[in-house]
Amino acid sequence: MNSTFSFLFKVSRFRFWIYTGGTYVVGYALAANTFIDFIQIEYYIYLLYFFFLANIFIYGVNDLWDEDTDELNPKKDEMEHRLQKSEKLKLKYSIYFILGISLILMLFQSWGERLIFSGFLILSYFYSAPPLRLKKRPILDFSSNYLYVMPGILAYYLVAGDLPSWVILLAAYCHISAMHIFSAIPDIKYDRITGIITTPVYFGKKVALYIVLVFWTILAFIAIYLSALHVLSFLALLFPAFPLILIIRPSVDIRKLYWYLPYINILLGGLLFFTLINYKIFSWV
Repeated sequence: MNSTFSFLFKVSRFRFWIYTGGTYVVGYALAANTFIDFIQIEYYIYLLYFFFLANIFIYGVNDLWDEDTDELNPKKDEMEHRLQKSEKLKLKYSIYFILGISLILMLFQSWGERLIFSGFLILSYFYSAPPLRLKKRPILDFSSNYLYVMPGILAYYLVAGDLPSWVILLAAYCHISAMHIFSAIPDIKYDRITGIITTPVYFGKKVALYIVLVFWTILAFIAIYLSALHVLSFLALLFPAFPLILIIRPSVDIRKLYWYLPYINILLGGLLFFTLINYKIFSWV
């Protein structure tokens, strides 16, 4: 049991849990109006699902279909788990199990919730898996990464029974698009060898960095605008600083710089979450 949990923990890429779990709690906080909202059992069920189980599903499917690329990529040994042939069957059964849990959850969802949740599952699977394999199609690769926003949309819908405003959805699209393109730039060489035409492979590193800069600049301006120029919102400018550094100083190692992003997302996402619950529920400060 311990060995299985350890294996699934590695497959889930714990450094990236914040990208599904974090969007979930922020989406929930955006819609919540009272403390009662945070003691609902469904909040904690989906909290566990999107922090751990969803990531096994996303990255498990990715590991199964990315064997050729992963074989060449050193980050699978350094920062992620390299799937062994002997582990494939265990991973497949784990994915089936999580899919089963997902279907059970859908039995208790409204039709609106089912539509959002199904969107998450479909994008998570077909981002890596054929016949769509969206990750190898320029523009569709980063657009399909909206899968990471779907937990936040579902969380918002659970509380409000409606979708967030289009401005928030646009900001989320800009952020997740920039995140995906930026993360794919270090893999250009390996993706090109294996015939995976990602957006950075198609446009090249320099153009890809400018696209990232545009997306994150739009995100920062939306964050500053929605907060009515609150001083903390200017921290969102940290995001466009990443591609800007690489444009100004191409000698900077993007591989090292990239691994600071999870910490920035945790810091700013956590700050946004606590700011929301302070403003809307507790009024601590």
